[in-house]
Amino acid sequence: MSLSSFMQPDGRNLSKAGITLLMAPFFMLIGIAFLYPLISLLSISVTEPELGFQNYERILDTPVYGKVLLRTLWIALLVSILSLFLAFPVAMAMVSSGGAMAVFITACILLPFWSSVLVRTAAWAVLLQRNGIVNDLLQAIGIIDAPVRLLYTQGAVVVAMTHVLMPFMVLPIYGALRNIPQDYGRAAAICGAGPLRGFIEVTLPLAMPGVLGGFILVFLTALGYFITPALLGSPQEMMIATLISQQLREFLDWPFAAALVGVLTLFVTAITLVFSRVFRFDRMLGGQV
Repeated sequence: MSLSSFMQPDGRNLSKAGITLLMAPFFMLIGIAFLYPLISLLSISVTEPELGFQNYERILDTPVYGKVLLRTLWIALLVSILSLFLAFPVAMAMVSSGGAMAVFITACILLPFWSSVLVRTAAWAVLLQRNGIVNDLLQAIGIIDAPVRLLYTQGAVVVAMTHVLMPFMVLPIYGALRNIPQDYGRAAAICGAGPLRGFIEVTLPLAMPGVLGGFILVFLTALGYFITPALLGSPQEMMIATLISQQLREFLDWPFAAALVGVLTLFVTAITLVFSRVFRFDRMLGGQV
């Protein structure tokens, strides 16, 4: 088979066979490293200790597991919203800045990727402890009279997860904002729109592909987040990933842990399908308007 068979007639672009050949190693990796382990794990949830859906019925019959799932959804939603409000101004600053300032902002966004999530989470544990900087600062400015409990709370989990996941919100928004021609803003100003109206009616709608892409990326990642809730959260504020780890490590209950994974996978798949139905992923990822 010649190389020309993998090219389109114009000789410049790959044919469908060429694209399939290039993508084959990726799909093989996904199948071996993700799909096969996931299917094997989910099969355990319905075959052990006996064939049936007893493990899933246990999730439905025990209210605490439903509360954990709802708490996970709430925290993931809250982290996504906070990341959006913090990331949008940063993305706008990246687009509007130039020279050394643009390099500095970009470095601040990318540098966290060079350190472990565990290190960043441990740093928040140091900051939020009773004798940490945050408590000392709050006492210094008179907001509190004595150290308060900040660590091992839902607030600590939300703040730390927002810090860790915010870069995943900044980059898609930055890509969408960068594709907006500057002439649009000047045209809005010429038509009499002020900065706020121009942002609401011009910039924000055109940036929505990046906003939606970053939001779904952060939300789905937060649903299965483990390290930060495990280190900064409390047993009373447990999320589903921590619950799965507890079932595996402490109780060695693999079938029930597999059922929890199945429920989480179902939620992630359903949310992804809803977003893909309402919003086109090619627009979200490509930042096109």
